[in-house]
Amino acid sequence: MIVEHFPWLTALVIFPLLAAIPIPLLPDSEGKTIRWYTLGACLAELSLIFYTFANYYDLNQTGLQLVDNFAWVPQIGLNWSLAADGLSMPLVILSGLVTTLAVVASWNITMKPRLYFSLLLLMYSAQVGVFLTQDMLMFFIMWELELVPVYLLISIWGGQKRFYAATKFILYTAIGSIFILLAALAMAFYGDNLTFNFSELAAKEYSLPMQLLTYTGFLIAFGVKLPVFPFHTWLPDAHSEAPAPVSMILAGVLLKMAGYGLIRMNIEMLPDAHVYFAPILAILGVINIVYASLAAFGQDNLKRRMAYSSVAHMGFVLIGLAAFTTLGISGALLQMISHGLIAAVLFFLSGVAYERTHTLAMDKMGGMGKAMPVAFGMFTAGAMASLALPGMSGFVAELAVFLGFSTSDAYSTLFKAIIVILAAIGVILSPIYLLSMLRRIFFGTPGELEIPNNTSWDIKPREAFVAVSLLVPIIGIGLYPKLATQTYDVKSTEIASRVQNIRLAQDADHGPFYAQVLTAPELLASRLSNISIR
Repeated sequence: MIVEHFPWLTALVIFPLLAAIPIPLLPDSEGKTIRWYTLGACLAELSLIFYTFANYYDLNQTGLQLVDNFAWVPQIGLNWSLAADGLSMPLVILSGLVTTLAVVASWNITMKPRLYFSLLLLMYSAQVGVFLTQDMLMFFIMWELELVPVYLLISIWGGQKRFYAATKFILYTAIGSIFILLAALAMAFYGDNLTFNFSELAAKEYSLPMQLLTYTGFLIAFGVKLPVFPFHTWLPDAHSEAPAPVSMILAGVLLKMAGYGLIRMNIEMLPDAHVYFAPILAILGVINIVYASLAAFGQDNLKRRMAYSSVAHMGFVLIGLAAFTTLGISGALLQMISHGLIAAVLFFLSGVAYERTHTLAMDKMGGMGKAMPVAFGMFTAGAMASLALPGMSGFVAELAVFLGFSTSDAYSTLFKAIIVILAAIGVILSPIYLLSMLRRIFFGTPGELEIPNNTSWDIKPREAFVAVSLLVPIIGIGLYPKLATQTYDVKSTEIASRVQNIRLAQDADHGPFYAQVLTAPELLASRLSNISIR
């Protein structure tokens, strides 16, 4: 192996894992030293992330950068292959920020601190590995490696129904992962050359039936994790039972791994199949938005209501990816970043409320406004961002998705109108269930809790630091979206241009496709019936 440059990305992936190894040996019975050590390791990793991308990454370059590639297990064709582009770089930064703040949010964890913080670092390493790997087998290993810490963190430090929630999480996601492996193997063995490299897999000329089958497999796997209706039911259970710091990572980072996979595998590697599946993604996105928004109304558990809010917000990602426009795909990516920050701050603040009240039942939390005025202000700011208030990142992201989809020439006017109107209904519903949540918690009729008449319950400096560290970029991106969009503008333009050209080529061969789907559904059947396996 010849090293042409320092392996920065390798260092980003393995540093958290190496930092976790000494934790069991640290002489600390109360966990104080372990907390500070883990925070130091996360800050070092975050600093390394910023240093690497600030000094060695070119925002104007379209190809892969900082490539690390060498044989890992050559007997099975497994390579240690890492690279960064506009799709992976912002998500690595998001992962670093949210995980570091989750460690700060875990300051009061005293039960088995060695295991707890070791699992956080292991999960950190796996997250970064998922976003940077360029080998399908390595991607699958990193994807699976991330599941184990989440399962243990929920089942050991979760609530009363933690074993049920953790088991449901591992079953759903592990079964979904099988489809990743099957689709990856099918693509790797297709044709004359066996390869697991992303670029080489994307360069293969697959038959359309092969693309449709593998696209379906990836869509099921990533649909479970995103989550997409009807594979979403594990998420409210996991959030309601997980500790707040784990919910921060689960909503802030892990759901984005699925969105990343949809773009990297489904769109970049299987663009012909994406032309057929795009309207399905748009329909699934609308179902996510409307169904989850309505389901949120029926939740009395604070974290379950926010979990359904996450399901709804991920629907905008699907609509953006279905748009065939640069603005739509850019909006989907911005929604992933925005929701990662917003969900993290809301779940963190819910954890702050739980530490004071020892309950997540909103009917028992009424009247907390006087005891927690600063927390109420921060909770309100997070809710405003979630309901897409202008000036917040959520508004910019959802507006980009709406404009990107409504200006697409891939669909009929009627289809676009239906999708946009239904999605807009979800936008109208979100302030209703979020504002009613704030009213019930902070201004509702006091329940069974003995709420103090002073501000002793209010947010502490450490907690305020975590919340502010997430709210500042939320507002910053809302006021100046280029803070985020400049990291992936070149990439989103490249992806949109490629799938749009493929769609136009198919229309040139067969006539306009989506423009006639609603008025002539037999066109789809005839198009599929003419597919022949090569």
